[in-house]
Amino acid sequence: MNMPLPSMLATVIVIVLGCLASRITAQGLYFEPVPVQEMIGSIGKSSSAWSAFVDICSILAPVSTILVNLSHIPTIVQIFRTKTVGSLPLLPYTSMVCCCFIFFVYGVLIDLQSVWIPNIAGVALGLIYVTVFVRTCGPETKNLPGTANQHMFGMSALIGINMCIAAIAASGVGIDNEPLELHSTLLAQSGVAIDIIGKEGVIMCIILFASPLAVIQQVIKTKSAASIPLPFTLASLVSCVAWFVLGWWRANDFNIYFPNVLGFSCSVAQLLLKAMYGNRMVDTATKDLSSTVCSDDRRQNNMISVT
Repeated sequence: MNMPLPSMLATVIVIVLGCLASRITAQGLYFEPVPVQEMIGSIGKSSSAWSAFVDICSILAPVSTILVNLSHIPTIVQIFRTKTVGSLPLLPYTSMVCCCFIFFVYGVLIDLQSVWIPNIAGVALGLIYVTVFVRTCGPETKNLPGTANQHMFGMSALIGINMCIAAIAASGVGIDNEPLELHSTLLAQSGVAIDIIGKEGVIMCIILFASPLAVIQQVIKTKSAASIPLPFTLASLVSCVAWFVLGWWRANDFNIYFPNVLGFSCSVAQLLLKAMYGNRMVDTATKDLSSTVCSDDRRQNNMISVT
């Protein structure tokens, strides 16, 4: 049984309008660029090669984010064709919508296009993924984890809460003619609201990056890295490096560079496990089969000897 189309469309419209309203609400809000990290040595800052690398990462970061979000398309196409989701969870796709929405709002509020542009694309792609998934599995499927209706409610609630926080953050716009005390109060509230949204994004990234820990545990237990997709892991590694460089050297923003340190660590750990174990699942099965055959041969030889 599929979710009624009006309910699905209503949810999608609410989320899209939330994205547009966040952009409109924060129009004109601009923060002066933060100076480059003082702790970086003068040699590093003056190096033209390093500056070129930072520029490349500033371009690569948003592009890599869009490519990583596009990497889910084969799975969604397979779901659409086979009309079944199997044992796949919905959580990665609803989490993608929520995380991208939060960083879209945050990018708008700090006026950083390299943040909000790829994330509004991520919101759009995530909505498509969720729509196909939910229309295939039905609203009452309970292994997503939870049901599809619960996921929809959670997404709508998170977006609504962040819309309210974004409205507070945008309250500092156009207050130059206000009394000094009110001016200071509104600016302080705006700064706190922006920081709350940024920290929400960090928490969401930590949750998303924690999911590979289960994969790592499984790999160590089975001594097989067949469950680690090498292309996706490499793409995630490049994306995390690019965002870390942009967040640290270009934007000087903890909410941008810190979660990518965690993502980089997870990607490196998975690549190391891939190098250590490789795709040993088939080899192990073959080895076990060979051992069984050898044991059976020995038993047959012993029986022949006895007779």
